[in-house]
Amino acid sequence: MFPDLNTGFTYEDCKATADWLLAQTDVRPLVGIVCGSGLGGLADMLKDQVAFNYKDIPNFPQSTVHGHAGRLVFGTLKGRDCVCMQGRFHLYEGYPIQKITLPMRIFKLLGVETVMLTNAAGGLNQDFKVGDIMIIKDHLNIPGFAGNHPLVGPNDERFGVRFPCMSDAYDRELQQLAMDVGHELGFTDFLREGVYCMLGGPSFETIAECRMLSKLGADAVGMSTAHEVVVARHCGMRVFALSLITNLAVMDYDSEEKANHEEVLEWGKQRAEQLERLFSAIVTRIEHNNNFV
Repeated sequence: MFPDLNTGFTYEDCKATADWLLAQTDVRPLVGIVCGSGLGGLADMLKDQVAFNYKDIPNFPQSTVHGHAGRLVFGTLKGRDCVCMQGRFHLYEGYPIQKITLPMRIFKLLGVETVMLTNAAGGLNQDFKVGDIMIIKDHLNIPGFAGNHPLVGPNDERFGVRFPCMSDAYDRELQQLAMDVGHELGFTDFLREGVYCMLGGPSFETIAECRMLSKLGADAVGMSTAHEVVVARHCGMRVFALSLITNLAVMDYDSEEKANHEEVLEWGKQRAEQLERLFSAIVTRIEHNNNFV
């Protein structure tokens, strides 16, 4: 038995949680979806829902952020069995990083093969506009640089290898599929691709920080996703992720603009329908063996 440092959650603990969930529903999800700030409406796409409050799930953390409902929803999307996290966990909530990524391990033990993540992010790329949807092609995991990494501690080979490769963290075929679907749906004007940068939060970035991150090659910045992707890939799941650009990062000292969480939630509402259509179309084209139709 190999507990994660600071958490005590072992493979056996994760399996107990997955088994508890599977005993409560007939849904056997092959796709796992994570909803970002203000994007919990994606869970409403699922039919024949069986939902669990996080507080009722053994070993599960609880979401403390406005705009994150705190429910795990099982159901079907266009005939595909799915599970959806309606609200995620963040470093700034005070949880150890191993605990906030625990749902990715539970996804794996539920049978999930493909993880689709969303987040709300600030746009660093000067060509981006508020309301753009950015398909993530790579990330900068800044907390990981500083040693706050979800794979720190003893490695359990039942989940994955000690030193997992991350050069293919974001599945390129899924990226291309999303781009193709977006063009078919007429989303070309606001569909982008780029590099996501994760910071710890909860404060929004300073002007100097935004300038630095832009120079490092980041197109968008937020407070989630990268650590979840690392754990999902460690577990062997394929990953697709996108950012909804809900505000533009302030890069000019003369600017009067200020980032705020209410703006994030509002743009989540405005783009909800397009995101639902995009996700529905992608899921219908993923076969159960992770090939495409």
